[in-house]
Amino acid sequence: MADTMADTVLMDVSDGLATITINRPDAMNAMNTEAKVALRDALRKAADDTAVRAVLLTATGRAFCVGQDLKEHVSKLAEAASGGGNALSTVQEHYNPIVRALTEMEKPVVAGVNGVAAGAGFGFALAADYRVVADTAAFNTSFAGVALTADSGVSWTLPRLIGQSRAADLLFFPRSITAQEAFDLGIANKVVPAADLAKEAAAVARALADGPTVAYASLKASMAYGAAHTLQEALEKEDELQTRAGASQDHTIAVRAFLAKERPKYLGR
Repeated sequence: MADTMADTVLMDVSDGLATITINRPDAMNAMNTEAKVALRDALRKAADDTAVRAVLLTATGRAFCVGQDLKEHVSKLAEAASGGGNALSTVQEHYNPIVRALTEMEKPVVAGVNGVAAGAGFGFALAADYRVVADTAAFNTSFAGVALTADSGVSWTLPRLIGQSRAADLLFFPRSITAQEAFDLGIANKVVPAADLAKEAAAVARALADGPTVAYASLKASMAYGAAHTLQEALEKEDELQTRAGASQDHTIAVRAFLAKERPKYLGR
């Protein structure tokens, strides 16, 4: 089922998999207000749709997303200088909700990174649960290069993936890192030939869409919780979430299939 949230963002739902595609290829998928609103709303829709069991976030053209549309940003700065509001209110209105939708939805999110991911685009990729990256793609924090600080969750996600020291290096001294370096650092989960990116990213997302959705949701929640709590608190959270997963229909299906030496066919509940 195809759905166009706006021309700038496309959404298709098929057999439990929602594919959300940023679609401003002529602007390297830079985020203007229309695109930000459309992406935010598409992600929220996918999160709320009980028929959706996994999400694939990708883009058209040669870029994944280069972050904020600076042409629009310049006009917003001019408006703000004339008393027309806060040019950076978009962080609260758009970027924060986008990242929260990615990280908090109770289903796995795969980023199919087809090209450069910079600034907020880097943040979107980092907020996904799994990153399949074209071998021609690149990543750049970009923020300090335009005299800004990190947003789109990068200050939280990047140090947790690669460590504080390496994150500081990439944030203070923005540079493009290749797909291979991203893999070596732990940013990319899988690097594939660019020509195979769409197929490979879809295959990973499809496997997750066909999997035990409650277990995946619990894994997301436990990892996020454990990143900011003590071991004892994390153990208690694991107990809570394991009780939830153990009560799911999919757990019963998995155990029965194991005993019967069959492949489980999960229901996502």
